[in-house]
Amino acid sequence: MVARSSRDSWKDSGGVAAQAVALLERIVPLVHTDARAWDEAVAALRGAGAGGADERNDALERKLDVAAAVPIEIAEAAADAASLAALAAEFGDGTYRADAVVAAVLAAAGARAASHLVAINLGVREGDERLARVRASEGAAAEAAGRALDAAR
Repeated sequence: MVARSSRDSWKDSGGVAAQAVALLERIVPLVHTDARAWDEAVAALRGAGAGGADERNDALERKLDVAAAVPIEIAEAAADAASLAALAAEFGDGTYRADAVVAAVLAAAGARAASHLVAINLGVREGDERLARVRASEGAAAEAAGRALDAAR
């Protein structure tokens, strides 16, 4: 919205608007994928008593890996969204900059929530590449939200 509303004052607004639409198309399916992956992981946890121990552990590990992958993708998309929003907060039309700031802060919150889910609910340990990846996205989103807040002052 901010980029589309800033066409007259921001030469790159069209590109930012197009990136935002592409990002939205990337994010929406992740919501459904995340719900399915988590449901499958929970079902695997509940069925942990069935079958051989090695088979159960392997199946559960695969389900948890998938369930961890989706929040990581969500955090990465949120970092991208926060970055776009920070650009809009800096260069967008002044009337709409507050909306860009809110978008950046909400995207950073989404990245933080996804990071929390990977770290806590999915049981990854310190040193796990997935944890480092999601925390990097969380940090990038937080930094972008900070830039957006600074730009609006």
